[in-house]
Amino acid sequence: MSNPWAVSFVSTVFACAIVCGIIRPASSEHHQTKAILVLEESDVKGAFYAAIFSGLRSAISDNRDRPITIYSENLNLIRFSDREYEQSLRVHLAVKYKDKPIDAIVTVGSSALEYALRWRPLLWPDTPIVFAMADRQTVARLKLPPDVTGRTVRFSLQDMLVAARAVVPGLRRVALVGDPLARQPVFRHLEDELPAVAGQVDIIDLTGLPLRELRRRVADLPDATAILYTSLYSDGEGHYFAPADALERVAEVANRPIIIGRETFLEHGGIGGYLAIPRAIGEEAAQLALRILQGESPANLPIIEGNTTRPIFDWRLMQRWGVAAASLPDGSEVRFRPPTAWEQYSWWILAIAAALLLQGLMIVGLVIEHRRRRNAEIEARERLSEAALMSRRITIGDLSTSIAHELKQPLSAILSNAEAAQLIINSDTPDISEIKDILFDIKRDDQRAAAIISNIRNLLRKPTEEDQEIDLNKILSGVFQLISDKIASQNIDVFEDFSHDIPNIIGNEVQIQQVILNLVVNAVESIADSGGAHREIVGKTSLMNNDFVEIAILNSGYSIPSESIDQVFEPYHTTKSQGMGLGLSISRKIITAHRGRIWAENRTDGGVQFRINLPVPRAVQSECHADHRAPCR
Repeated sequence: MSNPWAVSFVSTVFACAIVCGIIRPASSEHHQTKAILVLEESDVKGAFYAAIFSGLRSAISDNRDRPITIYSENLNLIRFSDREYEQSLRVHLAVKYKDKPIDAIVTVGSSALEYALRWRPLLWPDTPIVFAMADRQTVARLKLPPDVTGRTVRFSLQDMLVAARAVVPGLRRVALVGDPLARQPVFRHLEDELPAVAGQVDIIDLTGLPLRELRRRVADLPDATAILYTSLYSDGEGHYFAPADALERVAEVANRPIIIGRETFLEHGGIGGYLAIPRAIGEEAAQLALRILQGESPANLPIIEGNTTRPIFDWRLMQRWGVAAASLPDGSEVRFRPPTAWEQYSWWILAIAAALLLQGLMIVGLVIEHRRRRNAEIEARERLSEAALMSRRITIGDLSTSIAHELKQPLSAILSNAEAAQLIINSDTPDISEIKDILFDIKRDDQRAAAIISNIRNLLRKPTEEDQEIDLNKILSGVFQLISDKIASQNIDVFEDFSHDIPNIIGNEVQIQQVILNLVVNAVESIADSGGAHREIVGKTSLMNNDFVEIAILNSGYSIPSESIDQVFEPYHTTKSQGMGLGLSISRKIITAHRGRIWAENRTDGGVQFRINLPVPRAVQSECHADHRAPCR
């Protein structure tokens, strides 16, 4: 308890000092550098007040019109507030700033504002005051003069109750935690709201309890309860600490979410609420002070509520207490939420999406190109087929005499046998066995004629697009039979050296038949032109390493000049006077389309051999390679 005699003595000494001129109020003479004195009601350790001063100093520093000096005093009125302490502070400040002109005073907190109003007449007469973080009730009670302005801050039990209902569905009670409200300058006015709150929910008053007892009580609160934390500066056992540290001690054991009123409490165990933003409080006060220093009258700057309180919540504690973001008040800010994949990797996602899009465009382009190429291949095959058909028709036209003679033989035999059968039947004693022999001969000759016609029809028909199994021995033998009359007319001997172990290949039978026909016809014509005595054509088939079937057409005609042997398959290259030079060119295209190879070689004993390699079907290859002992069929 303060000593009244001591207070009276100090006041008397202080007044005499001013009257005698020992202590003079700061001179109001003109000076170049402007000065602001900041009076904070807290001590220097508090994070909240430090953030207010940081915001104020930053806003002042951003002003480059003229240099401004900032003086700061931490009055520590939360722990020391008796009259003796006030008198000592007044004397201290009078001595400290006796030669330091002050152009504006900024107070932080309701208590600092009240002290500044009492001290100003003696220490800083007529110096304008800008207040910050003062509640609306205190400002209304003080009835401020015109040269005092500022921004009020909203600290409300009703706001804390709104936040509590958002966090705890079906809220029925709240637990008040902190120092007694009457001893808290910032929250002292909340006592006036208690009756209204009590009419809405039950209030569990835990203010003023020693920390040890408080921790025990908050660990065993009933359901549907929220904790409303103001500030706690002492553990009740003689130890003082910052309110944020006390909050951590409470949050360690609390079994219910804690509603707070300051932004700096957010990372110390409070889930959130309508929070005062300290930096914004300092910035608003700085802007008002700067306007006054620039010549505006405080009376023209109305006192209004600052925009420094916002609903803010901690995402981590929302997860702990099962609070959905949708239940929060409108406009709430949720902090410490892990960034979404888009927020964290947006550039990577865009890059991958761009790569996928580019890849998709490339795939579409490749599909279109593949389709164009396929259409081009189909068109090329159709043109090749048409050219091959024309070539076949030309070949058949050239062989028409031979084919007619070949057909005439079985037809003449049929006619002769039919006439003989007619005579036998008309006789008195017809020989039935002889008639049977005649009918057998007629059937055989008819089949021979039908085979010739079938071969011609196959050559003249347009090939289908579907591949089929091809018996190369049969095709080669059929070609020799088809032009046997032409071969016989040139006194050419034909030898068939067929391997019976070769498998059927897959391809277009008509086209392969055309290639073999071209080679055999060329062989006949080459032998005829050479006029040599040795006249023979050899047709061979064989299996090459179980991978290819080889067809070889050997003739004893002219050899091909070595410089021209690689050109015989070029379009329009011919050694015949009446030739078009397309037969071998078309043959090579047909064999290439069947994934095969055709080439020519001169024989050492004269003449030429044309060799064709065609692939064995893969299924047959696998069987052949699996068992080398078995024939590849």
